Amino acid sequence: MAILDRVSDLAVIEKPILIVGESGTGKELIASRLHFLSPRWEQIFVSVNCAAYTETELDIELFGSSFIDGRDDTNGRFFQAHGGTLLLDNIEAVTPRLQEKLIRAIEYGSYEARGEIHSQDVDVRVLAATHADLPAAAKRGTFRPDLLYRIAFDVLTLPPLQARLDDILPLSEHFGKKMATDLGAEQFPGLSAEAAEILRSYTWPGNVRELKSVIERSLTRAWLRDESLSEPLNQLIFDPFEDPYRLSDTTAQSISTVTSDIATVNTALDPLDNTDNDTQTAAAASFSERVMVFERRLIDEALNISSHHQGRAAEHLGLSYHQFRGLLRKHGLKK
Repeated sequence: MAILDRVSDLAVIEKPILIVGESGTGKELIASRLHFLSPRWEQIFVSVNCAAYTETELDIELFGSSFIDGRDDTNGRFFQAHGGTLLLDNIEAVTPRLQEKLIRAIEYGSYEARGEIHSQDVDVRVLAATHADLPAAAKRGTFRPDLLYRIAFDVLTLPPLQARLDDILPLSEHFGKKMATDLGAEQFPGLSAEAAEILRSYTWPGNVRELKSVIERSLTRAWLRDESLSEPLNQLIFDPFEDPYRLSDTTAQSISTVTSDIATVNTALDPLDNTDNDTQTAAAASFSERVMVFERRLIDEALNISSHHQGRAAEHLGLSYHQFRGLLRKHGLKK
């Protein structure tokens, strides 16, 4: 929770803050927290994804445009955010020309709309977010050092979610409460002890964005089952594609890979091996039985290596937690 403590401290200092982290680590969540804990909390919070626009489009989106062909002039996001906070997400995507324009807007609170000769003054706190190494980009000459100095009064670096175990359950509670409200439920019933343990043991390759999706999806499925949410959330849906009849791209698997896999299985199941498991395998009469024995051996190996921690065992096998639990049920190891 050290990150949230720093956010609380920096929120009241109305200076530009740069938020750095991998995709999905919750940079926009942190930016909104910086806003709502600041003296500007009653004013507007505006977010712009700089990577979603061409240079011309972003110029108009941020600063507006004055038209001479009869169209109505437009006000940009700086104008909209007057008195409040503006988040420039993916700021590494801003072109050098617009970087120059941003420098003036951030430093002096003044800019010209596209096609306009008169300056517009605004009072905006600017936050920026990126997944890129901006100091390295500044050295390469693709990002202006003087803009970097202005947006980085201080820097908040967000670790991946896997390294923030203490944040997982509070974030789950936050997402659960919001989703329960959206569904029209009276309250978020919380998480079962088993679900909480699963969330903490999962590796979260998609970071906070993936956690949000899992909680929202799982809560929605629970709501659709009984429309009451009377029990703590117990069933977590990590993979919405998981289905006995799911489609798969079998053409991507090369013949050499298939041959290698068969050779590996045959070697592992060599009836000349004198171990108990291999004696048991040699007696298996069908291909499916041989595969079952091999799967069981892999499960036992993964559990032993991970000290019977199911989350780490799944990771060892390259499976999702739910895929691994499915294997346990298949072999009668989990009710």
